Amino acid sequence: MIEKDRMPRLGIDLGGTFARAAVVDEQGRILAADKVALSERTPSAVVEAIARAAQQALKAAGAVDVNACGVGAAGQIHGESGVLAVAPNLGWRNVPLGALLAERLGHGVRVVNDLRAAAWGEFNAGAGRGSQDMYTVFVGSGVGSAVIANGRLVTGGSGLAGELGHTKVVPNGRKCGCGELGCLEAYVGGHNLMAQTRELLASGKSPAIRELTGGDPEKITPVTLEKAAELGDAVASELYERVALMLTLAVANQVTVLNPARLILGGGVLTHCPGLRRRVVEGVQKYASTTSREGLLITEAELGDDSGIIGAALLA
Repeated sequence: MIEKDRMPRLGIDLGGTFARAAVVDEQGRILAADKVALSERTPSAVVEAIARAAQQALKAAGAVDVNACGVGAAGQIHGESGVLAVAPNLGWRNVPLGALLAERLGHGVRVVNDLRAAAWGEFNAGAGRGSQDMYTVFVGSGVGSAVIANGRLVTGGSGLAGELGHTKVVPNGRKCGCGELGCLEAYVGGHNLMAQTRELLASGKSPAIRELTGGDPEKITPVTLEKAAELGDAVASELYERVALMLTLAVANQVTVLNPARLILGGGVLTHCPGLRRRVVEGVQKYASTTSREGLLITEAELGDDSGIIGAALLA
């Protein structure tokens, strides 16, 4: 008989368009995986989509038993309650996802923030191996971060520790998906980078953005602003440098506060915008306190899209 803590577990990566499920062993290896599109975003429809993905992953894995499920979901989660307080990608507020899934799947479910799940995956099976004190920052459609100290995931008093994306960088600034104003994510998250770039296109003040997109706002991606700045467009460069400095200072300040041994950078925006990633790395060296960055290793995430689903399973 396999000991419970060595049994494979289900990991779920819940995004805005797909639910992905994987059977993961105790070493963080994916044994089988599947995904289901979210045709509807109501809680009941999403739970059914997760259940279908899980069933298909279990079937593909063969004759294995699982006794727990971990879910990584984009949003703010009330501690260990499994309640998604705010999930902007799904349009949810105060949805008891953990309880709904536990009833549907028939075993325990732990719901965690998707970035904390990704950080735990990297810590155990990716770029964080061998480190005990690690800080992870992913910049994708939003901005997420997670803290691991002395080998333990730091969750905070209400489960929201490490919310770098929702630290305030502009008092009463742009509205964020969380509903508050002036968050870092409202400026450097991928969706908001595109929104600001569309505003520049609409203003007619950025010839480079018009050239890159042919004037079509639908062709704007998070990379467009960086490319326009590289072409020497003054207006695009001004915005690009401003948002780059916001992100750089935010990360550097966290290095000063947390004194991690390892800083892991990931997410689609940092992957596809090398100039922005370079500014963050250089900015940490420039702005973090000298003693806090002694021995600091800055590295890229290794597990790609699998980090969250592996971490969610291991956290279960």
